Amino acid sequence: MSIEYLGLSSINGPLIVLEGVQDAFYDEIVEFVVDGTERKIGRIVEIYEDKAVIQVFEGSENMSLKNTHTKLTGHPMEIALSPDILGRTFNGIGQPIDDLGPLVSALKRDVNGLPLNPVRREYPRNYIRTGISAIDGLTTLIRGQKLPIFSGNGLPHDQLAAQIVKQASLGSDSDEKFAIVFAAMGVKHDVADFFRNTFEESGVADHVAMFLNLANDPVVERLITPKVALTAAEYLAFEQNMHILVILTDMTSFAEAMREVSSSKGEIPSRKGFPGYLYSELATIYERAGIVQGVNGSVTQLPILTMPNDDITHPIPDLTGYITEGQIVLDRPLHGQSIYPPINILPSLSRLMKDGIGEGFTREDHQDLANQLFSAYAKVGDARNLASVIGEDELSPLDKKYLEFGIDFEQHYIGQGVNEKRTMEETLDLGWKLLGKLPREELDRVDTKILDKYYKPTVEDYGKEGASWIHVHFQQRVI
Repeated sequence: MSIEYLGLSSINGPLIVLEGVQDAFYDEIVEFVVDGTERKIGRIVEIYEDKAVIQVFEGSENMSLKNTHTKLTGHPMEIALSPDILGRTFNGIGQPIDDLGPLVSALKRDVNGLPLNPVRREYPRNYIRTGISAIDGLTTLIRGQKLPIFSGNGLPHDQLAAQIVKQASLGSDSDEKFAIVFAAMGVKHDVADFFRNTFEESGVADHVAMFLNLANDPVVERLITPKVALTAAEYLAFEQNMHILVILTDMTSFAEAMREVSSSKGEIPSRKGFPGYLYSELATIYERAGIVQGVNGSVTQLPILTMPNDDITHPIPDLTGYITEGQIVLDRPLHGQSIYPPINILPSLSRLMKDGIGEGFTREDHQDLANQLFSAYAKVGDARNLASVIGEDELSPLDKKYLEFGIDFEQHYIGQGVNEKRTMEETLDLGWKLLGKLPREELDRVDTKILDKYYKPTVEDYGKEGASWIHVHFQQRVI
């Protein structure tokens, strides 16, 4: 039998204190009735003797010390789940907001997930195709991986996230079931509408489950949104045998909400005002990716975060980098050149890429090609630095070739249309066409047998307008 408590001890923003509590436990869900009519829910975030600190999801508006009835439910936060969640839109705490009625299901799952024995994990293999060359070719996303995107304010990460949702697949030769769980935290109404409209217009909405926490929703909801989304993803992956790609945007909003709530609790801050447990909270989210033995499904994470002041040493990207398996870095100078997506490949990497590409997965030349493109683009940077000192005219013929290679690489390999979806073969072939601009003796990262099979030198004639064979190639293919 549950006990109902009358009145509250104190209210501090989204946090309230209840005294005289019996048999309460951490993370327990609490139900409030305000003025006998309005219902709210919260969760216990701290217990000290007979005092409980409760976080109210809907905010503490209209609540006073005397007009509130509190009831402990005896269970942690749970959400209803069924295969019907695909094609539906929910708020940050898993309630439907798409006017299609409630989700009818007897199945409920704890949003904190279930403990997983580490020895039951399988090493991530095989890839997820995004249709974006800079990712597929150079920082390949592997099934079961967690690969964050480091962005900055004003950079097109929302556009990139929407494009990945539209284009992502398991490859043209796979018949396995694939779906996407998309969670947005603290997004503005226009951004939320952009995501909704993009998914509906592109026809992918039926295999996307959306969880939207809007900017005017209570801040504390942001702390639970990624957990709700990942619970849905784990259900689809491990109980419905689907391969699930989870996109979380923006993890900076999540961390800022954590800082705000921590400040309300009066906790001593750590780096840059964030609580010391930011690392463990992020790890709790990111580690819910992977593959489990004996299950055909997988959970792959693509969290997106905006780096404050483009500072990659800020605690949020810094701690994220510790936990995850690589990063994709968006670059402001490339964005300034109208290159989309503005992915800077040199600081980007995918640590699990080597185990999910190559013969049997993509193509036998993939790893060597990626290594050579990284090496060549690094030399482009050296040539540009030299040109800034001595002038472009004084460069050697080889350095000039690298400059030309760099321009074409940025414009046509990294850069591609918002609606342009490239197959893995097109991405790899384009890489070889670009390397054809360089002398064979410069390609020192490629095995000789692969070089014999794929390398073809490019003969080109640049006119006054600077049109290259690649530009012509792309025009023909797009048409």
